[in-house]
Amino acid sequence: MRNIQLLKMQLFLSLIIFHQISISQNIEEIKRSIIRSIENQKNDMIKTSDLIWEAAETSLQEFKSSSYLIEYARKNGFNVKTGVADIPTAFTASYGSGRPIIGILGEYDANAGISQKRKPVREARIPGGAGHGCGHNLFGTASLAAAVAIKEQIEKGDLKGTVVFFGTPAEETIFAKVWMAREGLFDDLDVCMDWHPGDEIVSETQSSKALVDFRLKFYGSASHASSDPWNGKSAVDALELYTTGLNYYREHVNPTARIHYHVEKAGDVVNVVPDYAQIWTRLRENDRAGVDILYNRAKKIAEGAALMADVGYEMQLISGIYEIQVNRTGQVAMQKNLDKLGPITYSKQEIDYANTILRETGKPEKGIDGRVQKLRETKPAQGGSTDVGDVSQVVPVIRMRATISAKDGPWHSWAVVACSGMSIGHKGMIYASKALGMTMADLYTDNKLVEEVKKDFKINKTNPVYEPRILPGPPKLN
Repeated sequence: MRNIQLLKMQLFLSLIIFHQISISQNIEEIKRSIIRSIENQKNDMIKTSDLIWEAAETSLQEFKSSSYLIEYARKNGFNVKTGVADIPTAFTASYGSGRPIIGILGEYDANAGISQKRKPVREARIPGGAGHGCGHNLFGTASLAAAVAIKEQIEKGDLKGTVVFFGTPAEETIFAKVWMAREGLFDDLDVCMDWHPGDEIVSETQSSKALVDFRLKFYGSASHASSDPWNGKSAVDALELYTTGLNYYREHVNPTARIHYHVEKAGDVVNVVPDYAQIWTRLRENDRAGVDILYNRAKKIAEGAALMADVGYEMQLISGIYEIQVNRTGQVAMQKNLDKLGPITYSKQEIDYANTILRETGKPEKGIDGRVQKLRETKPAQGGSTDVGDVSQVVPVIRMRATISAKDGPWHSWAVVACSGMSIGHKGMIYASKALGMTMADLYTDNKLVEEVKKDFKINKTNPVYEPRILPGPPKLN
């Protein structure tokens, strides 16, 4: 009797082990299918990303760029909704039914004033024009291709659930994801995927800075600057007093704070006391609470400047964004797939191209870093800001970066534009698409992983209530 029970136990354990091996083999085959799908899409990906690179449309003007991605999605059988959140260049593309519902973000706006030819030396393609100095032509395309690869697996019956691609415009200035979040577009997701072009391959464990953007308008009264200046009230005086106050305030903020401003209007001619001045200010800190402290002080400085110059003023909110909530559990899952994919390799011509860019920009010639970095400790923000932060306050976000440019080259510059429209950028785009698709496959096949990612999100939430910092109505350029 005892031998029979022992035999039953051994058989039961054998079945469990066999089942686990079967699941493991199945997911690996699905991942191989995803990689094959992206390889099959390679030519379409390069064509689409290059069309977006050539269009180089800035925030809220991405009409051609969004249309290329919409066409790609429709051609591959997605249900597309355009003009979501009342933004003409925003859209969603979905396929499947049921849970899990996995989202994936895509961006496609360019940076003003950094147009560049596909050359490693500075030469504008369109003088004064825009360029993809953040690689967003690659960003949107890679994410959509990953969604297509997942759609094919759902269509075959190898995966179950829903995939949603989010076409998110205006990341560089207006932060359209905030409006999309306010409209609840991300609320039904279980997990959302994100990546960003960079100069290394890394599972992203670093947060981003929260910020607020606002515009100040000072209203004075004009007079002759020499014959009767006493009859005038200078709006520019108020603007200069405001910037002086901000700059004195710098001594008393935390080292993590950032204060930026751009004078947009400061009179027209020298012989008239200027009756109007306008300035755009951006304040950043490691979290929303820190930004609020800066913002409240800036309001007082603006009021004081207007009082001293005896002019009227108006303070207009443009938008604000949250810091990214890092999901360590999701980043561990991403790291495993980066390790499986391994490094990106480059030709001598590509390395020489990158080194020429670095030499032209006064940087050490480090070539291109295609290595997979080890998983890093979770750290607070050290660099820029992104409206992905708002998405991460609503739903767990898993992120990565992939190499698309020369190592340590200047970002938001012609140096990145020169790489994002050629093979260095294309390789990073294809790599990112594979890593995103593979990690999404893990989520679709492992309910426990999805629940652990959600648990991480709930436990580490630092902003209990999400409050988008934007004005009513759709986003506006001015």
